[in-house]
Amino acid sequence: MSYTSSNIIERTERHTLSILVDNEPGVLARVIGLFSGRGYNIDSLTVSEVSQETHLSRITIVTTGTPMVIEQIRNQLDRLVPVHRVRDLTVEAIAVERELAMVKVRGTGEARGEALRLAEAFRARVIDATTESFVFEITGKSDKIDQFAVLMTPLGLVEVSRTGVVAISRGPEAM
Repeated sequence: MSYTSSNIIERTERHTLSILVDNEPGVLARVIGLFSGRGYNIDSLTVSEVSQETHLSRITIVTTGTPMVIEQIRNQLDRLVPVHRVRDLTVEAIAVERELAMVKVRGTGEARGEALRLAEAFRARVIDATTESFVFEITGKSDKIDQFAVLMTPLGLVEVSRTGVVAISRGPEAM
């Protein structure tokens, strides 16, 4: 929570921003520089080219702040030269969000069987297996992946590698 000058408490909110930018060297550094230079935190970051013909990339950033801070971030991103469009998918659209993770679990005996049962319940796939460990692939909302990792911890969680959130608005319209 944050306090304003009039002592009104403003709640921090999680927002997913989708940013369409020119796919050229230094663009990501400029966008990230805007966040770090102003002390804004990035919870998740993904970037990929979305059109080879137009040389555009989509940056998806999940950040947290008060509504005023989120609006400030959005306005500052809109003013960057290589930025074509900024959408706050949390506010402007009904969006689909997903994340991919690979989760390595060490275990034998009963723990191994329990890890496989949990993976099935979470629809995680085994993508690598040895006699002493598994690597699971799981996709879904970030909280689902968090929950899976928490449940795997007592069973022998070794490490987790995550892609970060990707998001797209629902419906026929493009960004």
